[in-house]
Amino acid sequence: MKKEIHPDYKVCAVTCACGNTFEVKSDKAEMTIDICNECHPFFTGSEKVVDTAGRIDKFKKKYNL
Repeated sequence: MKKEIHPDYKVCAVTCACGNTFEVKSDKAEMTIDICNECHPFFTGSEKVVDTAGRIDKFKKKYNL
């Protein structure tokens, strides 16, 4: 490996829009994110289906579901 070309990794404080904070290793000192595992619908189990113009009903009718 070449010397002097790799970034200096340090502990990074990550803050989510929902208020959750955690630490990771990164070349930045701080990061802000929009969504994390505490507020993402896949992890929380509160998935919301946003149906615009009846696309879900149209799909179900097309494939007889």
